[in-house]
Amino acid sequence: MSKKKHSVIAVDPGYDRVGIAVMEGNVLLHSECFIPEKGVFTARLHAVFKRVSAIIKEFNPDALAIETLFFTKNQKTAIHVAEARGVITLAGVEAGIQVYEYSPQDVKIAVTGSGNAQKDAVIRMVERLIPLKERKRHDDEYDAIALALAHQSKSSFMRAIS
Repeated sequence: MSKKKHSVIAVDPGYDRVGIAVMEGNVLLHSECFIPEKGVFTARLHAVFKRVSAIIKEFNPDALAIETLFFTKNQKTAIHVAEARGVITLAGVEAGIQVYEYSPQDVKIAVTGSGNAQKDAVIRMVERLIPLKERKRHDDEYDAIALALAHQSKSSFMRAIS
C-alpha cells in the first residue's frame, strides 16, 4: 500500500494576477497565472475564489501555502491584495485544508539561500529545481512555484495560521 506524498497548493496572492502551483512531494502537478477579467473589484475577488476552489477540488491538496502581504507605498493596492488573500485563505479553510503563510524573504531563502535574492535569481533556481515544460510564464507563476518549493522543504519557518 503506497502512501500519498504531501501535496500543497501554493498561491501568490493578487486580484490582477494570481500565481498558483500544485506540488505533490517534489513533483509539480500544475502551475498557472490566473488573470481574472477586468471589471468590478468584487467580481474579480469572486473569480479568484472560484479558481482557487476549483483547483483545490481538482487536486485535493493537503495544505495551502500563501505569501504574506508585502507592503508597498500604494495603500490601495496593498488593501486589494489583502482582500484577495482573504478569499484565497477562505477557499482553503472551506476545503478543510491547513493554511500556511510565508514571507517573500522566507521563500527566497528556501529557494536561493538568500532573503535578498532578486526575482531573476528565484526564477533561475526554480528552473533548476523543477523540470518545467517550456512556455512563457508570468513572475506570479514562478513565485507560486517557489512558494510550493519552500513549503515542501518543511523548514522550521513553517507556521500554521488556521
